[in-house]
Amino acid sequence: MPLIDSLESRFGRFAIPGIIQAIAILQLVSLVISMFLSKEALLPYVEMLSLRPELVLEGQVWRLFTYAFIPSREPLFALIGALFMMWVGRGLDEAWGAFRVNLYVIGGMVSLSLGAMIFPYEAGSIWLYFAALFAFASIYPNEEILLFFVIPVKIKWVALFAAASLLLSAIGAPGLFIPIFFALLNYAIAFGPSFIRGRFHSAKVASRRAQFEQAATSGAAFFHQCKVCGKTEVDDPTLNFRVNDAGDEICSSCRKLG
Repeated sequence: MPLIDSLESRFGRFAIPGIIQAIAILQLVSLVISMFLSKEALLPYVEMLSLRPELVLEGQVWRLFTYAFIPSREPLFALIGALFMMWVGRGLDEAWGAFRVNLYVIGGMVSLSLGAMIFPYEAGSIWLYFAALFAFASIYPNEEILLFFVIPVKIKWVALFAAASLLLSAIGAPGLFIPIFFALLNYAIAFGPSFIRGRFHSAKVASRRAQFEQAATSGAAFFHQCKVCGKTEVDDPTLNFRVNDAGDEICSSCRKLG
């Protein structure tokens, strides 16, 4: 995208390398700290990191980000989750580069924090996990992980299961639709346009295939037809056809005129 390319050329040097891995490491650090705290001290510690809109408005702005460092209450789940996020982060870094990953993660955190400031829901690192997982699965759908360290499963099925779980949870508790919306808004912005273009292109291809099949049954088979002049390869075998950015086929004669 030209806008992102322009931003990257100007601000790319400020990007944090491995930002997702850094968040995962800070979660592990937070986990270690919490394990050494007494039950009486643990609650104030977690409270200090939590996103509390009323306290943010009083000047405690660190809460807009530190909620992402609160680990799971189960140490084993926290460890596995952090290691998984490190793996996902490395994959996104390779696909996008540090600046785009920063834009995706920080944009998601801003969206989630803004939503929590407006609506009364609890922001947590789990929402960042979902956004990162869905992005990774969209880029590497056939990448495999070992479920329970034994069963190989493609990441797209893990993402689909996670999406189905979110949907079922939201159906059971409609209030979840609000945090889900704000948590996945960055995913919708990053992948929504390409998804729509892909569906539009598939519809174009299906339409051309239907035209070809209809023409074949009528005895005048053609596969290419110029959007401008309407000529096909049957009308003029010397014509060459190309598909433009809008998905329309244009013959070589009309391209010269254009």
